[in-house]
Amino acid sequence: MRLVHEKSGIALHEGKRALVTARLQKRLRHGGFRTFREYVRYVEADTTGNEVVALLDAIATNHTAFFREPQHFDFLREKVFRAFDDRDSDASLGWCAACSTGEEAYTIAMAAHERYGDDAPQRVRLMATDLSTKALAAAKAGIYRAERIAELPRHLVTKYFERGTGAHRGFVQVSPLLRRVVYFRRHNLLEPAPTGRFDFIFCRNVMIYFDHATQQHVIDELERRLTPGGYLFTSHSESLSRLRHNLQWVGPAVHRRESAR
Repeated sequence: MRLVHEKSGIALHEGKRALVTARLQKRLRHGGFRTFREYVRYVEADTTGNEVVALLDAIATNHTAFFREPQHFDFLREKVFRAFDDRDSDASLGWCAACSTGEEAYTIAMAAHERYGDDAPQRVRLMATDLSTKALAAAKAGIYRAERIAELPRHLVTKYFERGTGAHRGFVQVSPLLRRVVYFRRHNLLEPAPTGRFDFIFCRNVMIYFDHATQQHVIDELERRLTPGGYLFTSHSESLSRLRHNLQWVGPAVHRRESAR
């Protein structure tokens, strides 16, 4: 529990002990460890950092969906993109933090295409990051079971997904249209945020797993990485009211950094 918190910020209370035990059993069997104490000692002594990554992959909860909390994508398309349309720079820069298996990032890419059409890759560039290498591999592949898009409007399915055939029947893959907007990389939210500034950041449904101190650290980093006038999206189940920040509330779970004066 302590090691997971130190490496990822994820707060696992005693009620999660059974869940953690179940998720780590495979790692213990793979390494031939007899006890969890023996395994933890090995992780702490591993100078390569590879086993820490494997541990966090096993612990991470990767629950997401296309168009989850859909009002945010309407706000993004109609308010955020519009706010940066008249700027001199070529593209709006976005960051999808804790992107999990990629559904949220590709939904943002769909919103960009619905606004800008074929110009979307020139108008919006999105970095999508996650702690889990396993989740990132799935995101990069962009292959999902067909039921994951069953509730999407038909015109979006036709335009942005390719259906598998033969051995791949029952699966879909995101189209190259979306892939040209998004690039993926690994990032731990406990570490300094990627360099540069972003016009919008999605960091949703991840801070619920952090304690207050870690939440404050993450918000500090995200706020620093927003451009003046940039927007931060959190989830509707996450509140910034108990955290220190200088962001202005502009909509449900949407905050904006003040423009430069």
